[in-house]
Amino acid sequence: MGVIAETLTELGNRYCMAQNYLPAIKDGDKRVLVVDGEPVPYCLARIPQGGETRGNLAAGGRGEPRPLSESDWEIARRVGPTLKAKGLIFVGLDIIGDRLTEINVTSPTCVREIEAEYPISITGMLMDAIEARLAK
Repeated sequence: MGVIAETLTELGNRYCMAQNYLPAIKDGDKRVLVVDGEPVPYCLARIPQGGETRGNLAAGGRGEPRPLSESDWEIARRVGPTLKAKGLIFVGLDIIGDRLTEINVTSPTCVREIEAEYPISITGMLMDAIEARLAK
């Protein structure tokens, strides 16, 4: 493992991030969106294809919109208030199985795919939240 870390970090001159392998990734990960601290009731499951372990759409994963599971709701409700308190208005949570693996504050994607499948306007929710913040 040492030589792998040395190679990836160019002998400690670059950063590298590693994550434990979670067997539940075979069923994909889920992007759960949070708007102003509140979970959107639908997510996008990103299912790996062709022997790949990554479900990212950019890596060839297949997107499957679905309602949040109880576990997804629990995770999103636990972190939502902290995200809101920190001023984060639009966030994507990546969940594998029942584990939160990433909090994405720079590019919370998958809005179009969810809106195409369900009668919800995430963009409307976001604009309402922005307007409410500006009115304060």
